[in-house]
Amino acid sequence: MSRNDPRARDRIIGAKLRAIRTDRADISLERAAEMAGWAPSRLSRTERGLRQVTIEEVATLLTAWRIPVREREGMLADVQAGSGSGWWDRSLPGVPSYTGALASYEADAIELVNVAVAVTPGLLQTYETAIAAMRADGVPEEDMETRWMVRLRRQQILGTVEYSAYITESTLRTPFGGPKASRDQLEQLLVAQDRGMGVRVIPAHQTKVLLLHSWMWMAFPNTKPVVHVELASGAFFLHDDDAARYTQMLDRLRRVALSRDDSRMLISGLMKEL
Repeated sequence: MSRNDPRARDRIIGAKLRAIRTDRADISLERAAEMAGWAPSRLSRTERGLRQVTIEEVATLLTAWRIPVREREGMLADVQAGSGSGWWDRSLPGVPSYTGALASYEADAIELVNVAVAVTPGLLQTYETAIAAMRADGVPEEDMETRWMVRLRRQQILGTVEYSAYITESTLRTPFGGPKASRDQLEQLLVAQDRGMGVRVIPAHQTKVLLLHSWMWMAFPNTKPVVHVELASGAFFLHDDDAARYTQMLDRLRRVALSRDDSRMLISGLMKEL
């Protein structure tokens, strides 16, 4: 992850700054930028979480907007508490740069929802599934173990955040790594259900929701959701109106997918076929 790439915390800070400017200070963006000696475009990008923001910049804005000392110190303490670096800030050879950005978003999220149309979501993958999927994706053999270790590290977020996954039936029937690996992966999904995760199956041949690719929907406190989309050409983070379309799709998926109990029955049935 590049040192200058915006992180999830920057969207949260930006949303708080926008709320303070509009609700507490009651000033326009242009006037607020002028008071701080900033260009309006800089403040706009800061409020939308499109650039990294430092604690010094937050202090400058709050002071310029004449926010009382007690409120100012409270927000600066919140910013300082979330400013520490995580393991995702260190680039690793053979690991895509966007993986660090994704991990930072996951760390700050209050809810994560995976929608999988080709392979089990990385946060739920077993080692055998992950390696087989990487091999199918053309990942160099020498990079696979490092990528798996990063994926395993990301999986540690489970249990600390509300998580659910919608997985197409065809994904469950695709035996990455062979029959035994597939059976172990299905069992892993049942274990995830036992741990309280919302693993649900999107039935085959459904025509209510058009799914063109896999994606992850991420919700945060005090700011709008972000959607992560990974394609052959790279990964993308969608915000605002672009992310809203996926939020609407997710609402439809909740009505289309099998219930947790029915999903469990289907998964158990597939295990018996292997």
